[in-house]
Amino acid sequence: MPLQRHLSKGREFARTAGDHASDMFAPLSVIGRGLRHHAGWAKDRWNATPKDRRGPTLFLTAAMLVGVYLLPHGLLFALIALMASSAWAGRAPKAAPAPPAPDVSDIKLGALYSALTPYLCGPEDANPLYHYEGHYKNAFSSWEFDGEGRLSRLELGYPAYFTDTEPTARARIEQVVQGKAGRAREYRFDWDEESNRLRITALTPLPATIVAQRFVAAPGEIVLGFTDEDGTARTIPVAQGGAIAQQPPVVWRTGPRSAEPHLLALGVTGYGTSSLIRSIALQALPYGDLVVVDGAGTGEHACLVNRPGVHTVETSLHGALAALEWAAQETERRLAALNAARHAGTAPPEDATRPLWLLLDHPTELSELAHAEGRPDPQDLLELPLRHGRAARVTVVIADDVEARHRITPTVRSTTRARVVLGPTGPEEGHAALGAPLDIVPAAHAPVGRGYARIGNGTPVRLQVPATVDPLDEEAPAQLRDAVIALLPHRDTRTEAAADLPPRPERPPVALPADPAPRAHPVDLAKGEPMIRSRPIS
Repeated sequence: MPLQRHLSKGREFARTAGDHASDMFAPLSVIGRGLRHHAGWAKDRWNATPKDRRGPTLFLTAAMLVGVYLLPHGLLFALIALMASSAWAGRAPKAAPAPPAPDVSDIKLGALYSALTPYLCGPEDANPLYHYEGHYKNAFSSWEFDGEGRLSRLELGYPAYFTDTEPTARARIEQVVQGKAGRAREYRFDWDEESNRLRITALTPLPATIVAQRFVAAPGEIVLGFTDEDGTARTIPVAQGGAIAQQPPVVWRTGPRSAEPHLLALGVTGYGTSSLIRSIALQALPYGDLVVVDGAGTGEHACLVNRPGVHTVETSLHGALAALEWAAQETERRLAALNAARHAGTAPPEDATRPLWLLLDHPTELSELAHAEGRPDPQDLLELPLRHGRAARVTVVIADDVEARHRITPTVRSTTRARVVLGPTGPEEGHAALGAPLDIVPAAHAPVGRGYARIGNGTPVRLQVPATVDPLDEEAPAQLRDAVIALLPHRDTRTEAAADLPPRPERPPVALPADPAPRAHPVDLAKGEPMIRSRPIS
């Protein structure tokens, strides 16, 4: 007889013996289960009995046992009653162990793998990474989940025939990943085209509680907002939530030595482009003069009216054209004064070196109105300040709606190399606004002032603009309004008496022609209070 047949008979004999033994000892197992139940009940009752009542309880129990012992056949009846009650208490079979809870990572990663399969599965691929009966561990190499069970990091591979160089194909994959991992967060997508790997990282939210304040920055440096720690190699102290914290800023350097002297900010309606203009104005006022053009005419910048250093705040087409014509003439005058001083070897006049800021909010609204009335486009009047503003110390800041980017003139787009986009935008809109592809997918719901910035040829970084509300907006929180009022040159004349200011000259001083043989004058390098002179707009 073969050995396999002996083993088979042995297994059948052992199984039959086990079944008979279980049937034989089934009553004993039921009684044992009941006894354990009684013992547990007695232990719980003993623990629940107060200590001062345990002595009488023991005495009564002992008396009952003695009484049962003295009765005729008492022990036998007691044993029969105990066995019957144990059999009744142990009649319920032992509860089956609860099945283990399903792994969250298996559920979420499996759903993500199934969602990516239609886009990364090739019908002619002999050994596909993604197929409808496959497992996510074949394509996903590493992953991490945070304490709340949300996907925080993922690295996956994709087939070599996937068109990872096309923005449309990338955007489709990024949209699927964000939909499965959660649209409430921002994700950074690092496409490794050489090894066909995609690394996905969930970014932590940027602080949205930083209000307008004096930032630690040099003259000519504008803090546009704050970003991630790896977005810059610099931190500055800021007041945040009643304490001082170190935050990494996004610094835009202006002036004659700046490679990006002008700024273009585009954003979704309601996401803080006007707040960005106010933040820049408050930082530029201590060192320069301002000309503000509010193309939308909503009065967002009325708090700057009649402030020292603010030449004008225009909301009409006529006023905007007059202001921009004067800005073009002022740029020419500054260039002539600087060239004359350079040829004469003398220090340039102060009214030619003091920075002049042109802040335009929604200028495309005025452009449409000018085209309808047959008047010059206000954007065309910016050509001279944009072309020669760096040499003339003139800085242009333009903020507009992201949907109006097609109405911005080519001159403005080509000369504004510092870019900001605010609000949740698509890949095409982000690329058009920043001039470079954005490797971060915005969250579906972002706070006001959240966006991205790109200075020159740098990499786009995340941006959170400081909360700079309109101090005249009664619906804004009082704390935020007071923070903006404290940064203005003097208190708001509409609520309090204006501060005593020295009389301001009506016209700027005229630079006299230099002598044929100028004498050498000592140069004073000490920094004094900047003079603010008014220059009426003709």
